[in-house]
Amino acid sequence: MLAWLLTLPRSVKRLISVCADIFFLISSLIAGYFLTQPTNLNHVPQIAIAFGVTLPITLFIFTKLGLYRAVIRYIGQHALGAVLAGIVSSAFVLALLFGLLQVHDKGSLIFVYAILALISSGGLRLLARMFLVQRNNGHKERVLIYGAGSSGRQLAQALMNGEQYHPVVFVDDDTTLHRSTILGIPVGSQTQITSLIKSHNISRILLAVPSASRGRRREVLDALEELPIPVQSIPGMSDLIDGSMRIDELQDVKIEDLLGRDPVAPKNKLMLANIAGKAVMVTGAGGSIGSELCRQIINYEPRVLVLFECSEFALYNIEQELSTLIKQQQLDVQVVPIMGSVQRQSLLENVMRAFSVQTVYHAAAYKHVPLVEFNVTEGVLNNIFGTHCAAEAAINTAVETFVLISTDKAVRPTNIMGATKRMAELVLQALSQRQSGTRFCMVRFGNVLGSSGSVVPLFREQIRRGGPVTVTHKDIIRYFMTIPEAAQLVIQAGAMGQGGDVFVLDMGEPVKIADLARRMVHLMGLEVKDEVHPNGDVEILYTGLRPGEKLYEELLISGNEQRTDHPRIMKANESALSWSAMQQLLMSLKAVCEDYNVEAIRSLLLNEYVAFSPSDGNCDLVSQTLVPENVGSKIKRVI
Repeated sequence: MLAWLLTLPRSVKRLISVCADIFFLISSLIAGYFLTQPTNLNHVPQIAIAFGVTLPITLFIFTKLGLYRAVIRYIGQHALGAVLAGIVSSAFVLALLFGLLQVHDKGSLIFVYAILALISSGGLRLLARMFLVQRNNGHKERVLIYGAGSSGRQLAQALMNGEQYHPVVFVDDDTTLHRSTILGIPVGSQTQITSLIKSHNISRILLAVPSASRGRRREVLDALEELPIPVQSIPGMSDLIDGSMRIDELQDVKIEDLLGRDPVAPKNKLMLANIAGKAVMVTGAGGSIGSELCRQIINYEPRVLVLFECSEFALYNIEQELSTLIKQQQLDVQVVPIMGSVQRQSLLENVMRAFSVQTVYHAAAYKHVPLVEFNVTEGVLNNIFGTHCAAEAAINTAVETFVLISTDKAVRPTNIMGATKRMAELVLQALSQRQSGTRFCMVRFGNVLGSSGSVVPLFREQIRRGGPVTVTHKDIIRYFMTIPEAAQLVIQAGAMGQGGDVFVLDMGEPVKIADLARRMVHLMGLEVKDEVHPNGDVEILYTGLRPGEKLYEELLISGNEQRTDHPRIMKANESALSWSAMQQLLMSLKAVCEDYNVEAIRSLLLNEYVAFSPSDGNCDLVSQTLVPENVGSKIKRVI
């Protein structure tokens, strides 16, 4: 019967509601009469006439106030207010008509009628809503909401109106809320979580503290990590404010929450210095760092933003995204998408000259360590000579500032990629000594979260597939930073450069990758399968270090860094080559690259300034084709 009623059209349901209200109002009047006038049958005709006039007026008020548009399952304060207003108006009209029809001493009748009508018409709607909600909650997943503040309450309300999750309990750090109820949901303390999970049969925890600092969020996640159920969070406050996400769009816990690192607000003066009103060019504009640099740059309204990228697909994506952002925010920025290679100096010069480029952020590079190990010549040509070509083009076109995006792998490198990036730094340092028209600086930092090849999305996908989660070594550690923070710090560091400066970003505490994998498994509600837990869900598989990979990364060579005006930017004091010595080294490298002599390339990189200390032998796939058995094993190690 109930299922049939729920499938009826809205118009039929409204008609049923009207008929029900007519029945409730008539019954309330009759019941009120016999409760207050059990033996007095005088004035019954007048009372009937008065009520006959009052009833349509009451229904009209209900309709105008939207009572019949309200869905019973989601009925709220407005609908109950409509019931109250209609009943009060009905009682007032009834009293007025009693006076006109000479029906005296019926105040008690009107009062009891109003009370009974309010209980029957409003109360039964609430009961119906409660019944339907409970019926609907039967198939929904029971969840605990951590955070009973404004966001937690909004989340609970959204979930109660949804079809997937049923919030059964809040947990909050505010002791004044403990033992109370919010939206009919009890509030407990953090120490009770384990018992609440068991007693309420909870299968998921939803973190609703979007305004909390990352340090605080990490503390909460540390406490929740060992619980045998998944933990998810609502979007951050910025996403909620700008409307890009709804509060009930749940997401897996972000890695930045696990790191507990709070970003430092950018200094507006530094952000504007090389961008506002200027022509800016980003090489590698479609990459993870390059694209984020572009997003940050347009917010400070350069006159022109030149996107230089060798990948057609990546260039198309970032150009479309930026054009949409500019239109939405009504920014006065011209975006110029240019496709080409940084190894073509003539193209770079023409582009820089055509658009009068004043600032260059050079993010174009091959950065995947094993792939560069397998393609040594291309890694050298792109990372070293591509940087040299871009720098010479900048000098020849009077570019004011040239900022190189470097890497922590350039410090005492054990792989070709790191060695080429250290060489790129040395090239710019030498060019700074040769001339003073263009200001060169380098910004060195570690891994960024979400970049191509990042372990975080890989781990998450492996966990969802049931494992194994692949970690190269149980003791390997890495520094991590979010892409937006890295891009902001790069821009600010570039504004501090005087010429030939090497800036190093404060990456915080290093993270042990095996521990990171283990925490991600736990926070997705699973158990790591190991000797202690042989029946666990997901195994962590150690695959061995890949070609050129080392256990830990460093950010400084000499260790005598200087502080700057920004708390997260340091300046390194490191030795450099003269331009004459660098020019000779570049000529030698160019010659052996043209001959495809990988061993000679490696030998030239083994100089005291690069400090290249390879952890593997020659892994180049082409030069090693005469030893196919070696090639097969090396290719497998990159996967």
